[in-house]
Amino acid sequence: MNGRPEPPAAPSAPDPRLESLTRWIREGLVRRGATVEPASADASFRRYFRVRDAGRTYVAMDAPPDKEDLGPFVGVARALDAIGVHVPRILEEDRAQGFLLLTDLGSRHYLAALNGGGDVDRLYADAAESLLAIQVRGHAHAAGLAPYGVHLLDREVQLFPEWFLDRHLGMPPDAATRDLVERTSARLAVAALEQPQVFVHRDYHSRNLMVHEERNPGILDFQDAVRGAVTYDLVSLYKDCYVVWPRVRVLGWVRDYRRRALAAGLPLPDDAEFVRWFDLMGVQRHLKVLGIFARLWYRDGKPGYLHDLPTVLAYVLEAVRDYAELAELARLLDEAVVPRFEAAQQRALADARARASRP
Repeated sequence: MNGRPEPPAAPSAPDPRLESLTRWIREGLVRRGATVEPASADASFRRYFRVRDAGRTYVAMDAPPDKEDLGPFVGVARALDAIGVHVPRILEEDRAQGFLLLTDLGSRHYLAALNGGGDVDRLYADAAESLLAIQVRGHAHAAGLAPYGVHLLDREVQLFPEWFLDRHLGMPPDAATRDLVERTSARLAVAALEQPQVFVHRDYHSRNLMVHEERNPGILDFQDAVRGAVTYDLVSLYKDCYVVWPRVRVLGWVRDYRRRALAAGLPLPDDAEFVRWFDLMGVQRHLKVLGIFARLWYRDGKPGYLHDLPTVLAYVLEAVRDYAELAELARLLDEAVVPRFEAAQQRALADARARASRP
């Protein structure tokens, strides 16, 4: 997931891949005088550079082929473009080297606009309209995507005990805790698989939606798309790990989306059941995210995501207390996780500061 990008920095020399990327850019489309500067890096091995040439800008992607497969990005980009949503268009590609040249969707993402006083209702209405197009018009393309099935759903939840409980909290899960996580994962998978299975972006949130005056929003980071639950991307959008809205407002958006999706032909249940699907899907996603954000620090040395762990944990706590089938998980969180969380946060953040201060 893209998440909180580490701030782009001037690459330190030598950087053979950047040298190769720059040479590749300047050899194509008569851009011999083009400049290449860091744009962003994300939670994977991909890097992005903004290319400036004669008053126009492009984005170049560097995806080392031994670590990243460009195939999914290219395939999903073309599928989404074909159904009329706004994604970067691929201008040039060199899969052998792991390079793409893309149209530039700008540098202002939804989160910056929301934090800067942007029109919340308009931004979310546009995002919902594009998501509905993906789910309805993307039906044929969804058939070719990997299923978001039991195996993948469970594998994601298992990141929670491995990286959040064990590594972040210092709480190695015992047999009873592992059994609880497995039973919870199975319940959440049942709730996900009983929903209509649609084209799922998988990270449809405020850092991957770009503000665009003509075709809002521009949509990024879609290469992990799968065929899965209709509420998954709604969770990403309305229970965003980086911006929080009151529960009443979220439920209004969710119910409005259900009405529009039902009118567009998606077979959906009544409001109460749809909200239940949404909340349980949120628990699955946020247990996964707790594990991923912890892993990004302990394995990959990226501390920025630590700051978002309180928000993600709060989402889980809110949801599990509303559903009887998650009562055991609620007890585990209340009795074992919450009492350890603040100390674990302070310890991790202190370690991150100490690492950053080293020469």
